[in-house]
Amino acid sequence: MPEKETLERAQDDAREGKSPSTQAGEFVHEEIEHVKEGKHGARSAKQAIAIGLSKARRAGVKLPPPKSGSEKMRRQAERDQEKGERPTARAPSRKRSTATTNALKRESSRSVSHKALSEQGRSAAGKRSSSQRSASAKKAARTRARRPE
Repeated sequence: MPEKETLERAQDDAREGKSPSTQAGEFVHEEIEHVKEGKHGARSAKQAIAIGLSKARRAGVKLPPPKSGSEKMRRQAERDQEKGERPTARAPSRKRSTATTNALKRESSRSVSHKALSEQGRSAAGKRSSSQRSASAKKAARTRARRPE
């Protein structure tokens, strides 16, 4: 379950008209913080990001399933999306929840070190063309919130 502050920040982003990926970023940031503070670990930076995106979809952020990736991953993303669209019917299974947490606790917190996150960002950017990177930088500059003077 995401923290209350995270949900509020994501809702603020939605009200401001920011993209679903920006809203989902709040959940990814929360997940990275959880690993950093030792709440649990992650096998890689990618896994921590994936957990955050899954939480975002389940919280109702309209984030589409990934275009690339395995069929299993796309199906899971669609299930998460459906869960976010309807109200929760019942509490999650305690056994399953505990098993997941215990499995993550055995993983390292090195996966979200400054170096690991930097490498993840660099490798993700390297898979995009220079025109895609340029377009995204221009959009960031255009949509950046300006501070009142």
